Amino acid sequence: MRYSYVDAQPPHPGEVIRELCLEPLGLSVTAAAQALGVSRKTLSAVLNGKAGISPEMAVRLSIAFNTSSESWLTQQAQYELWHAEQHRNDLRAKKLVAA
Repeated sequence: MRYSYVDAQPPHPGEVIRELCLEPLGLSVTAAAQALGVSRKTLSAVLNGKAGISPEMAVRLSIAFNTSSESWLTQQAQYELWHAEQHRNDLRAKKLVAA
């Protein structure tokens, strides 16, 4: 699904991981972190929205959950773009036009 800045806030990918990947499989954060080859602290930061999905994490998630790396990066980009759009009027950017 594509979001624009007027749509509802997209979920952080960590929410998606928790609700659609870990919970249905009955996985703890510790077990999932071990399977992903990352620390519990690293995975917990993602799950709690304190860290984003890096390209490396996207590949790890794609391996673990048989998904595409691109889908994880797209979710992260949509989340970040939505937040950036909320501050559009605060930016000091100006429209450029041909002379």
